[in-house]
Amino acid sequence: MKQGWEIKRLDEVCEVEYGTRVVNKRDGGTIYPVYGGGGATFSMDTFNRENCFIVSRFAMSQQCTRFVEGKFFLNDSGLSVKPRNQKEVLQDFLNLQMLFLNDHIYSLARGTAQKNLDVPAFRNIEISYPKSLSEQQRIVTTLDEAFAAIAKAKTNAERNIKNAKELFESYLQGVFENKGEGWAEKKLIEITNKIGSGATPRGGNESYKSEGISLVRSMNVHDFEFREKNLAFIDDQQAKELNNVTLQENDVLLNITGASVARCCVIPKVYLPARVNQHVSIIRAKNEIIDPIFLNLLLTSKFYKDQLLFTGEQGATRQAITKAQLEVFKIAFPKNIDDQKSLMSKLGALSNETKKLQANYQQKINDLEELKKSVLQKAFSGELKTAKELV
Repeated sequence: MKQGWEIKRLDEVCEVEYGTRVVNKRDGGTIYPVYGGGGATFSMDTFNRENCFIVSRFAMSQQCTRFVEGKFFLNDSGLSVKPRNQKEVLQDFLNLQMLFLNDHIYSLARGTAQKNLDVPAFRNIEISYPKSLSEQQRIVTTLDEAFAAIAKAKTNAERNIKNAKELFESYLQGVFENKGEGWAEKKLIEITNKIGSGATPRGGNESYKSEGISLVRSMNVHDFEFREKNLAFIDDQQAKELNNVTLQENDVLLNITGASVARCCVIPKVYLPARVNQHVSIIRAKNEIIDPIFLNLLLTSKFYKDQLLFTGEQGATRQAITKAQLEVFKIAFPKNIDDQKSLMSKLGALSNETKKLQANYQQKINDLEELKKSVLQKAFSGELKTAKELV
C-alpha cells in the first residue's frame, strides 16, 4: 500500500445500518422511492435515508451495490453504508470504493436458490483510503472524468450496435414489403404440414429432468436465434405424452403468448429430439413450396412481425396468437424456390456482416467495462494518474 494510506475494517470507518420494514404505505402523501434487495416505489409520507450507499442483503443479484441520491426509504432487505466521520473518509470516495468492491461483496453471499449476504463478513471487509482528504477528492475527480469518457465511448458503441441491427432490419423489411414479380400470397395453412403448440408436463418446473429430451420454451426462442440457456429436459414417458408436438429438423418456432410473442427462430438439429410447450408453436413448412429458413426470415421481418404482434394484441387478457389465427395468417413469397434461396444468400451475407459489426462493438463495450475495473484497481492501490493517462 502506498505511503500515506490507511487500511481499516469497514465497520471501523463506516456506519453499517439495516433498513427497516415498510409499515406506512398508502396513497397520497409525499412519494419516496423504496430500495432494498431490488427497487420499488410506494406512496409514503416518510423516509429513513438520504444520500448514501446501499447494499442488498437478501435475494442478491450480481450488481448488489449502488449509491442513492436524495431522500428514500430503505427496507429491511438492504444495508446503508456511510462514513462515521467525513473528516476521515469522504462519502464520494467511499461510494467509488464500494463500487470497486461490488464483486467481492457478492462473493460473500450464501445460499443457492436465493443468495443472502453474510453481514458479519461484510462488516469485516478491509477498505483503504488516503489519510489526506484532498487526495481522496483528487481521486474522486479523476475517476469521475475517466468514467465520463468511458461512458461516452460505451454509449457510442451501443449506438453503433443499434444502427447495425436497424440497417439489417430495414433491408429485411424492404424485401418483404416490396414484393417483386413471381410472388404468391398464401395462408400459412396452405404452405405448412403442421401448425401446433404443446403443453407443460404435469408437475411444471418440478417435473423437469437434468438431462433427456429437450422441452423448448418461449425463453429459448429469440429472433434468428435459439438460446440454450434454461433449456428444460423431460423423460421418455413425459415426451410420449407430447408426441404430437415432436420437433423435426428445420421446424420454425414461433412464440405465441406473453411478452415474447412473435419471436421466431429455427430449431437447431443439435437439440433434437425435442418437444415444445404451450407457449411455442411449431410451423412446419412444405419444403417444396417454401424454404423453412426463408419462412423464418419472413416472419421475423418487421413487415410481418408487426402484423403478428397486432394479431396477438387481439386477445382478451394478454398477448396471444391462436392456432386458428396462424392458419389464416397470409404471407407473400417468391414461388420459385431458387429465387427464395437467392434472396436468402443476399440476406445471409448482410446478416453475417451485421453480426461481425455487432460483435466488434460488443467487444469494445466489454473492453471498456474491463478498463473501468482496471481504473478502480489503480485508484484503490494508490497508483491513480490523470484521467487522460487512464483512458
